[in-house]
Amino acid sequence: MKFISWNVNGLRAVCGKGFEDAFNTLDADFFCLQETKMQEGQLDLQFPGYQSYWNYAEKKGYSGTAIYTRHTPISVTYGMGVEEHDKEGRIITLEMEDFYLITCYTPNSQDGLKRLDYRMTWEDCFHAYLKKLEENKPVIVCGDLNVAHQEIDLKNPKSNRKNAGFTDEEREKMTLLLNDGFIDTFRFFNPDLTDAYSWWSYRFHAREKNAGWRIDYFLTSASLKDRLESASIHNEVFGSDHCPVELVIS
Repeated sequence: MKFISWNVNGLRAVCGKGFEDAFNTLDADFFCLQETKMQEGQLDLQFPGYQSYWNYAEKKGYSGTAIYTRHTPISVTYGMGVEEHDKEGRIITLEMEDFYLITCYTPNSQDGLKRLDYRMTWEDCFHAYLKKLEENKPVIVCGDLNVAHQEIDLKNPKSNRKNAGFTDEEREKMTLLLNDGFIDTFRFFNPDLTDAYSWWSYRFHAREKNAGWRIDYFLTSASLKDRLESASIHNEVFGSDHCPVELVIS
């Protein structure tokens, strides 16, 4: 079973840059999107054999998530049930027969770390949300989690030490989640692989130079460890400042 996650940085924009071809080529059972930047009714993009679910931000042209699936879920929920965090369209959860699938677009701490305090509150609530779900069945979390966890996960760790996405506080929240029973599937298969990134700034020819960050993830409950088959990054796919990431489980 194949899962894809992609921060498209505006779905309407990426539709003019080969999104439908990439979608068909990647051929996933579940195709999760972040930062769709859409409101309901702005784009009717459907694919044969797939159902789709959408969570829109109240603010226009901002945030937003979606999931295309070949498999009918038992239930679908939007947000994590915390009003403070559920206005920006950042989470969709599909309950499947033997796991939950969550697509997540984690808030960016922003320039000057203006939103770092909010981000810390979000992280605690999201961690609790995942652990609550895990009481019922295993969890698969994917998306733009807006943190490069270790120095190996970005090109220039020293100069970015106190920048959004690589603060000690954000990295510690990821460490806590991984220590609480979740697997970073890409590092599970590629523990020492360097220069493996999923996001590049549009500035300074960063993608050409592969001066990037790995901030897009598939995390799974440890109980799924024996079902993990592969995890990869599709840096050959363009159209956004992020590229798709993949997980295959048996």
